[in-house]
Amino acid sequence: MGVLKKLDQWVIKIEEWILSYAIITIAVMVIGNMLSRTITGSSWAFSMEVSNFAVIIATFLGISYAARKGRHISMSAFYDLAPFPIRKALAIFIPAVTALTLLVLAWFSFSYFQALYESGRVTTAMQLPAYIFAFFVPIGFVFGSIQFMRNMWINIKEKDVYLAQERKDYS
Repeated sequence: MGVLKKLDQWVIKIEEWILSYAIITIAVMVIGNMLSRTITGSSWAFSMEVSNFAVIIATFLGISYAARKGRHISMSAFYDLAPFPIRKALAIFIPAVTALTLLVLAWFSFSYFQALYESGRVTTAMQLPAYIFAFFVPIGFVFGSIQFMRNMWINIKEKDVYLAQERKDYS
């Protein structure tokens, strides 16, 4: 179990590093392009592609990170009002359905990635293969699914209700 915990800690650090630099890249591209337009009157041709790539990375790898930290979007009106046994059942059912849904989406996104790869399309400004942009989508869905399965498992294993591995629900 120590090896899995160590691997998990590495994954957390890698996710945080990638997400941080994706957000910084978005900011640099948007601000830099705006300054370039204002000062020189011309835009950076590559700015939109780099920004899109960073947004895709932040969005799809962010699924896993948000699920890990229990910070994902949830519609919790009924959940919050429900008595403990129903909340406990929902805390198992909802992550299970979400994990399954993310795996299905991973399958479809991998098919899309393959189609882009086989098409040979390239981006307009930087002439990069278009499949590079779709590379992180199935990875994000799979990692997100794993995190939701972990959230489901902690709720099966523990007596209390958990929103994530280390985030107990106190409502």
